[in-house]
Amino acid sequence: MKAKITTLALCLTSAFALAACSNTATDAKPANGGADASAFRDQPLVSEIFTADPSAHVFDGKIYVYPSHDIETPTADDDLGNQYAMRDYRVLSMDKVGGKVTVGPVALDVKDVPWASQQMWAPDAAYKDGTYYLYFPARDKSKDKNGLGAFRIGVATSKNPMGPFVAEKEAIPGSYSMDPAVFTDDDGTAYMYFGGIWGGQLQRWASGKYDPNGSDTDLMQDDEPALSGKVVKMNADMKTFAETPRDAVILGEDGKPVLGGDHERRFFEASWVFKKDGKYYYTYSTGDTHFLNYAIGTSPYGPFKYAGHILKPVQGWTTHHSIVQHDGKWWLFYADTQLSNKNHLRNVKVTELTFNPDGTIQTIDPMKAK
Repeated sequence: MKAKITTLALCLTSAFALAACSNTATDAKPANGGADASAFRDQPLVSEIFTADPSAHVFDGKIYVYPSHDIETPTADDDLGNQYAMRDYRVLSMDKVGGKVTVGPVALDVKDVPWASQQMWAPDAAYKDGTYYLYFPARDKSKDKNGLGAFRIGVATSKNPMGPFVAEKEAIPGSYSMDPAVFTDDDGTAYMYFGGIWGGQLQRWASGKYDPNGSDTDLMQDDEPALSGKVVKMNADMKTFAETPRDAVILGEDGKPVLGGDHERRFFEASWVFKKDGKYYYTYSTGDTHFLNYAIGTSPYGPFKYAGHILKPVQGWTTHHSIVQHDGKWWLFYADTQLSNKNHLRNVKVTELTFNPDGTIQTIDPMKAK
């Protein structure tokens, strides 16, 4: 059984996390965290604001990135993620990777979401029939044992990919946890992938019903199948679920579900799905071991067979990503803490993704210069 991992322990397990946790600067604007830029494979897309959790999409040939908007806070790092106090979204746009990046105005603010109380975490976006959809997690106005709301997933719409977006009055019925990612298959059917353990509260839904007094981390059942992220088909309105969410199961080489104690392979958060050569790539973060992983399946529902690491640990505790094709190449969008050296003040980056002839992905080291 795994004991609860404290922030201090996390800092001690990773050189990158140690650098971030030891920084005590309070500058609210991006500033170099002390590391030489040449130490990093890639450089931040923008420095005007802090950005993380980039969901990249190509709309009408142009790249739009829907990130979290990190802000300064005096809150210390903890297992609930209270230090991630984001309250609005701003969209990034560019004609191509390497081109000028435009930072849009506020696209949606938590004060304009009737059901939400705080923490606008990692969003995603989709397009259908002239409308852009912004999907986002936020805490509702209930209170758990920590005095915090339950995470739900909302949706907002706009006729402009940069927003502003107008939120629905209620969260998506049947939604819970965080990190929504919407994948549209070749036949036009859309699926939402979502969920995250620890602060994402997925462990509190293990019974099928929310437990406000449940674990703050995971189920602490190392020898049992790990908690799975969720997948659900969307209705044609793109605002509601067409069914009850299912488990997006990750299988090991032995064909059995990855176990809860396998922290280098099990799902933690940050689902992202794309399709290439008829295969469905289910990608995700391992959280406390700091990898981006991928698994491959033959159906959008899975199961997905574990295939390896996409990205080695970045500077900072967490990363959250997206993968998109543009100009004939595949691109990985991710984040680290190069500008601030603080876990909750991140910056979005992009790097090219390389596939081997058999469809496997070459692992990227973010701390190794190109």
